[in-house]
Amino acid sequence: MNKLISHMILLFTTLLLSFTLSSPSFPTVQDLLRSNGLPVGLLPKEVDYFTLQEDGRLEVFLEAPCYANFESRVHFSAVVKANLSYGSLVGLEGLKQQELFLWLPVKDIVVENPNSGVIIFDIGVAFKQLSLSLFEEPPKCNPDQDVLKKTMRSNRGFEIL
Repeated sequence: MNKLISHMILLFTTLLLSFTLSSPSFPTVQDLLRSNGLPVGLLPKEVDYFTLQEDGRLEVFLEAPCYANFESRVHFSAVVKANLSYGSLVGLEGLKQQELFLWLPVKDIVVENPNSGVIIFDIGVAFKQLSLSLFEEPPKCNPDQDVLKKTMRSNRGFEIL
């Protein structure tokens, strides 16, 4: 009887291990960017999940709105949307870049020629060329303090005495 149980445990372990090793892993948003000719550091580490429609519509859901730094400060909304095609994110929503004292929406991000080492940000009033090397790693995104304060205030409003 002990020998039968040992064989069953061994068989179960072998099956479980083979299933785990053979099952495909889910791609990350960084994998998706890389496979579409874009640098992995365009989106922050704090991505919860993303969806990609057949027509290329990408929606990226972050833990919370946050700020990161590339060459200048950028703000990510809790949801960032764009049309993804090879080398570009077009029609961006949910990403702003600080220029001097203004926050300008980033409309498009394009890598026209990967050999040039340059990525282009269309901020509406201008095209900003940045080095691709700025986007080698996903940036750490710091929480939007205004959103945190509002959340804390609303949570205090529901205290039970």
